[in-house]
Amino acid sequence: MKTVRIGCAGWSLGSAHKAHFPAEGTQLERYAAVFNAVEINSSFYRPHRPETYRRWSASVPGDFRFAAKLPRSITHEHRLAGTTALLDKFLAEVGALGASLGVLLIQLPPSLAYAEDRAGAFLRTLRERHAGGLCLEPRHASWFSAAAESLLDEYRVARVGADPALNAAAAVPGGGAGPRYTRLHGSPRMYWSDYGPEQLQAVARRLRAEQAAGADSWCIFDNTAAGHALGNALELRRLLRTAAAGGDPS
Repeated sequence: MKTVRIGCAGWSLGSAHKAHFPAEGTQLERYAAVFNAVEINSSFYRPHRPETYRRWSASVPGDFRFAAKLPRSITHEHRLAGTTALLDKFLAEVGALGASLGVLLIQLPPSLAYAEDRAGAFLRTLRERHAGGLCLEPRHASWFSAAAESLLDEYRVARVGADPALNAAAAVPGGGAGPRYTRLHGSPRMYWSDYGPEQLQAVARRLRAEQAAGADSWCIFDNTAAGHALGNALELRRLLRTAAAGGDPS
């Protein structure tokens, strides 16, 4: 069976859920004793030294994986154009994660429309430098087209399924070969809202269907502002474990 990875955007451990984690170790070590994935969002805002990535990698079990978000200088400031030097710098840093690097996450600004020449040149440059998993979260409606899907398929880039979604297509993972990647930002209030039992059960059913279809799946909770991400991730993990054991996950 393929792997389902559940985690949060960051590994901060709130006191409300501390009983679910070991009492000893760094926050990352304690987090990684329970979850098998995490998303590094801080790389979007600032660079990290290779030594930092190397220390993080040494802190987690061998089957744990990081998703690392591309810097905003690439996606938002340069808007994918003329980014070769920036890509080389970022890849030299994040490469220190070694085998624990699972995917690179490319989140685009909502105003960045699909343009085949620009997107194709960027993905070609990135693919020449990185053979691993790539996941793209576009937020302009023009990206949800047959032409864009074809380009993502050509460069083996998975398209993120996000909530809240700007349209029906954006809610479901798509794109090319690679992991199915879901980012749950919280809705109706982005980053703040909690996910209820029915919503989490629906997510669990979709992840199980992706796994049964032969895809590795990621589900990352980004509703961190009020601390709901950790509880939601723990409950989704419980639902999937219960279902795998043949029990009633409700």
